[in-house]
Amino acid sequence: MHPDHTTAPQPPRQHPAGRPHETTPGERRVGRHRAPEPPRRGAFASGPARLALAGGVTCCLGLVAFAGVQRVDRQEQPVQEVLVDRAADEQRASRSRERTASPLAVPVTPTPAGSRTPAARKAAPTPKKPVRPRPVAGLTQLQTDNAKVIVDVGVDLGVPRRGLIVAVATAMQESNLRNLASDVLPESYDHPHQGSGSDHDSLGLFQQRPSSGWGTVAQLMRPAYAARAFYSALVRIPGWPELSVTAAAQAVQVSAHPGAYARHEERATTVVDALT
Repeated sequence: MHPDHTTAPQPPRQHPAGRPHETTPGERRVGRHRAPEPPRRGAFASGPARLALAGGVTCCLGLVAFAGVQRVDRQEQPVQEVLVDRAADEQRASRSRERTASPLAVPVTPTPAGSRTPAARKAAPTPKKPVRPRPVAGLTQLQTDNAKVIVDVGVDLGVPRRGLIVAVATAMQESNLRNLASDVLPESYDHPHQGSGSDHDSLGLFQQRPSSGWGTVAQLMRPAYAARAFYSALVRIPGWPELSVTAAAQAVQVSAHPGAYARHEERATTVVDALT
């Protein structure tokens, strides 16, 4: 092309019929073709919308946290009040003790150490061991103990003093105031005894015989039973208090040696007086 040649202006291109040259809002073209529309963004896709959403969420979380704190404060309020009251009580207790006592206070009188209260139980008395009588009239302690049993049984039965003397004198003659078993009755050794005899089946302090109806072996080997049996027979004798010791004792014992009891009357009297 010649450099002086200028290009004639091109007439405007005519669009084909039926396709007017129109563009819609937001429509782009690339050459003769329509460019595809970009995807639509959501309502919160833009920056300002996101900021607004974040602010709203933050506000909601703040309200929830505030409400929770208020609720905890309301729940813990009674505990705090209790702690405050306790601290106040401790403070009052730690104040000076120089204040005077309240006029309503009742003084407490100390109870003496030796006094007893009404509710206190009485202490059970300690049982005392029976005092053994001192031997008299030449008797041993064992003989004196047996004489005391004879006297105590007579006192319990209400026997007069004369009867006590007769009983002690009789036991002095019959067994020398010892609880004797019998060689004729071996079972008598199964009971407490203080020697033995061999005069038929005679047993115990008064040498009473089971075969004569005085009692069983076990009964006659008990000094208290033997003494009771003697007194029961003595008080059935008519006018026995006016009889001599020998006559009264012989009426009960029916001994082969009736005069032997008289020699024991003086000692028996001394023993009875000492034991009563």
